[in-house]
Amino acid sequence: MAPSLLPTKAGDRVKTNRRDALHLARLARSGDLPAVSVPTVEEAAMRALTRAREDALSDLKDAQCRLQAFVLRHDLRSTGRATWNPAHLRWLSAVVCPTPAPHIVLQDDLRAVTEHTARLRRLEQALQERVQAWRLTPVVEALQALRGVQCTVAVPTVAELGDLTRCDTPRALMQCLGLIPSAYATGARRRQGAMTKAGNTHARRALVEGAWAYRDPATVSRHLQLRLAKQPKAIQDISGQAQGRLCKRDRTLIARGKHAHQVVVAMARELLGFMWAIAKAVPVTPEDHKPEHEQPVTQKVS
Repeated sequence: MAPSLLPTKAGDRVKTNRRDALHLARLARSGDLPAVSVPTVEEAAMRALTRAREDALSDLKDAQCRLQAFVLRHDLRSTGRATWNPAHLRWLSAVVCPTPAPHIVLQDDLRAVTEHTARLRRLEQALQERVQAWRLTPVVEALQALRGVQCTVAVPTVAELGDLTRCDTPRALMQCLGLIPSAYATGARRRQGAMTKAGNTHARRALVEGAWAYRDPATVSRHLQLRLAKQPKAIQDISGQAQGRLCKRDRTLIARGKHAHQVVVAMARELLGFMWAIAKAVPVTPEDHKPEHEQPVTQKVS
């Protein structure tokens, strides 16, 4: 149960085991105990790994911003067209400042970018290896049939939410992530606001990143074709329905004058619904299922 959501009386400062037991019994009888999903040891480990990758990516972006600000302050212009590729890093390593102090700062910032890049690659490689032996690997692979949902989006979403089908309806899953709009209604008056932002922040951020792909017209790229070829016909149909509906929905909302951030949240909300439909179509090994050599051995005591 969720301790933070248990109803309590204001001003009640008497706390004993007997009173707590009676209070919990009355709440259980009335159905007022909100349940929460407790992750398994394997899911918690994957969650920690995906969050470590997210932290490494954030640190890398901060280091790149510091280095880019230093380059702009000293009016150093690169002749290349792209940034942060091997050619751009070689140009940065060859830059020589007129005085020793700025050159030390430049080398230190460049070293930080290199170290965070190597750290991010190590975590991504470890994540790829751990996903192959995960119980929810079939769900992760099936979710990648959706446009904009690659491994970096599918794995954090499944790691943070666990089994997507634990919710009876996709709307209940949307409420868990806080993607539904807040509402205030009284009488004939009804007003909707921004999304509630309740629930898991990491999964919501991954969904919003994947939803940006539907801002472009509907198309099937080469990478998406390769991912779709590994999935059955039912999941391919869901992927096609999702792309057609979300791209059309995006154009409709933009034509109504909605802000791009509001539109992408709406896309993420509906994208989660299609993820729920795909998870329902994928068979997953139950948590309590173990091979015969891993089953506990019981002994009869006389």
